[in-house]
Amino acid sequence: MDNFKKEILEGSDAVARVVKNCGVDVVAAYPITPQTHIVEELEKLKAQGDAKYEYLRAESEFAAASIVLGASASGVRTYSATCSQGLLLMTEVLFTIAGLRLPVVITCANRAVSAPINIWNDQQDSLTIRDSGWLMFYAETLQEAVDLHVLAYKLAENLRLPVMVNMDGYILTHSYEPVAIPSEALIKKFLPKYNPIDNQMLTVKNPRSFGCFATPETYMEIRQDLHNDILTAEEEIKKLGAEFKKIFGRSIGQSALIEEYLTKDAETILVAMGSVCGTIKAVIDNLRKSGKKVGLVKIISYRPLPEKELVTALDKAKYVAVVDKSISLGREGILAGNVRKASESKVKAKIQSFVVGLGGRDVSEKMIEKIITLVKEKNNKVTFVGK
Repeated sequence: MDNFKKEILEGSDAVARVVKNCGVDVVAAYPITPQTHIVEELEKLKAQGDAKYEYLRAESEFAAASIVLGASASGVRTYSATCSQGLLLMTEVLFTIAGLRLPVVITCANRAVSAPINIWNDQQDSLTIRDSGWLMFYAETLQEAVDLHVLAYKLAENLRLPVMVNMDGYILTHSYEPVAIPSEALIKKFLPKYNPIDNQMLTVKNPRSFGCFATPETYMEIRQDLHNDILTAEEEIKKLGAEFKKIFGRSIGQSALIEEYLTKDAETILVAMGSVCGTIKAVIDNLRKSGKKVGLVKIISYRPLPEKELVTALDKAKYVAVVDKSISLGREGILAGNVRKASESKVKAKIQSFVVGLGGRDVSEKMIEKIITLVKEKNNKVTFVGK
């Protein structure tokens, strides 16, 4: 029954608790708003004697990422969290972790990137490093954030790929919701103790080197292997999503890849990811009462992007609006560009890009209703909706 018992918890507290229950061995931490509460709670659990992991306070985000890289290479389960400028400071190490095929899990408490300085939420930070080789999930609710961390560890260790779980800063990290934290015993049924094989870890008994110098004759094939494994991760995510539902009694979207909300007969479909999906669902519910056929495709897995599921969901729509909390400057919303590429020549509707919520601007129901009206005008340019 532990899996169904809900508590009112702050989002950061909930994530810290589930990370502890996942049996991590090393936590490396450096504070940055709005991620700090997660690692503070992990330190508190350690200080109280409720956790056995090694807790290391690093001197920077770069150092924190380097610590979990080294720890993971030695064959243990690791964790860190960051956001915004801190995530960007980790960039070099994030590429290295992926290139070394280390199953590291990191939480990004999504926050705007400077300048000017802004500590509020958008998704520019994680989407800026989208091509670093990490699998990337985006949570709508606290429960989804909790569940995605459990899924992330098994996925990372099965595929030897790092995973980033994204949750909107403040909106999720500092809000309180009813959430069920699965017990250690139940998690172990899904996520057994990490046991890498010998050639996947550093050991003094059998010294070896990882990430050695690669010449032009080998480097390209190594990167191609990483690319191909990220693409094939989609099937593993679906498989693990089904296994998760069987053990924990709840699902993560339809397949842990996407969630369709009233799309079957929808003429207008919005595509989005993260907490803004809750606002969009509320608008859809109200519009449906007046007979307007609007739906939502929520992206849970951004890397890999589930192209087949996406195309199927959008196939019958007349209008498609991609709602981004990020911008590829000079182009369009980052998610919009990906959806457009995945859907080209396969979806009849024109994919249109709308940008909202940059720097923590509130995304109101009125703004979502405005997008649903504007998408019918078939504008070729990205549209910023701030009011």
